[in-house]
Formats: sequence, C-alpha cells, structure tokens
Amino acid sequence: MNSQHTHNRAFGIVLRDLRRRKGYSQEELGFEADLARNYVSLMELGQRSPTLDTIVCLCNALGISLPAFAALIQAKVEEIGQESEA
Repeated sequence: MNSQHTHNRAFGIVLRDLRRRKGYSQEELGFEADLARNYVSLMELGQRSPTLDTIVCLCNALGISLPAFAALIQAKVEEIGQESEA
C-alpha cells in the first residue's frame, strides 16, 4: 500500500469515527462543514485527499483542534502500517 493511500485511508477512518462520536450523519457533517455529503463519503472511504481549508472546516464542525486531528490520523497511519507488516 503506498503512502498516499495509507494516509487517505487513515484520514477516512478517523473522520468517520469522529463524525459518529459527534452523532452526525454524513449529510449533517457536510452541512456543518459546508461540504457535499458525497464528498464526506468519499473522504471517509479514503478516495479523496482534502485540502487544508477542508480539513480546517471539518475540525471546526467536529469541535477538534487541527493538531489533535492530525495526531489521531498519525496514530491510525502507524496502526495501519503495523497491520500490513503482520
């Protein structure tokens, strides 16, 4: 698995987890972050790489700081890396 794919997958997993913890549907998160629901879905599936502006909008909608969000993604990247080595 290449690095970009791993990062997109980790981003999507973390995004979905945070969205669910907040109790948002994809549509609700999209509304709060001013994004289309299908774009939220594609990010969660690891099929899109969001811009920094999009990530900041998601952080604001989810009530998480950018550094905290980045730390969760990095932890997930490392977890995925360990799974692929096993």
